[in-house]
Amino acid sequence: MKIAVCLKQVPTRDWQPRLDETKTWIRESDASHEMNEPDAYALEEALRLKEKHGGEVVVCSAGPARVAQVLREALARGADRAIHVEDEALASADAFVVAEALAGAMTVERFDIILTGLQSDDQGFGQTGVVLAERLGLPHATIIMEVVVETSSVRVKRELEGGWFQWVTMPMPAVLAIQSGINQLRYATLKGIMAAKKKEIRKVTPSSLSARTQKIAGLYVPEKTKKTQLIDGSAADAAKELVRRLREEARVI
Repeated sequence: MKIAVCLKQVPTRDWQPRLDETKTWIRESDASHEMNEPDAYALEEALRLKEKHGGEVVVCSAGPARVAQVLREALARGADRAIHVEDEALASADAFVVAEALAGAMTVERFDIILTGLQSDDQGFGQTGVVLAERLGLPHATIIMEVVVETSSVRVKRELEGGWFQWVTMPMPAVLAIQSGINQLRYATLKGIMAAKKKEIRKVTPSSLSARTQKIAGLYVPEKTKKTQLIDGSAADAAKELVRRLREEARVI
């Protein structure tokens, strides 16, 4: 079985973001980066499927040269080879542009299953996997909590609202967006790190990139504010007024 995993490199979660001069993105030169956590769960699920059914795991990413870092990390964890769609313009591209770039490089591979994380830790749109499926003309499912591969199909457990789940059977090939927490992550061993140095990273230069369909109008750091309201009256009256405000004004009960 041939499995692809789409990875994104995102700013480190404990890094303090600094906006660039345009106030529409972060200052890339100051940022440290890491593997997108939801994508790490997709990678782990792919490795487990390979251990159970055989085949290979190919990690794919679209971005500038620095993206090679997360590809090497994925190879050290157990992926077999990598595809890097390299272009500096992909550093802050929207989901449609990224999906188009990935689809162009992945079409010739004919994967049985393509896994992505549910969303990215930076932009968090949750669109890339869905758009990629449309670009490749494949069925897709999102918020996946369990994957069971059968002869020519795959059964997936989707997380719904209110603690409900849904089992769906899909033909292969298919694109699945994996929910964080589906499994327990593994980390690279020294042996894996040494082996990763010899594994292939195929670089692909996109022939052209479409114009963005989404635009960030502006970013700002949330301001911390405090507002205290005192409710007069007896304890019983104050409690009733508090409940009223929580229900009618704050709308939290």
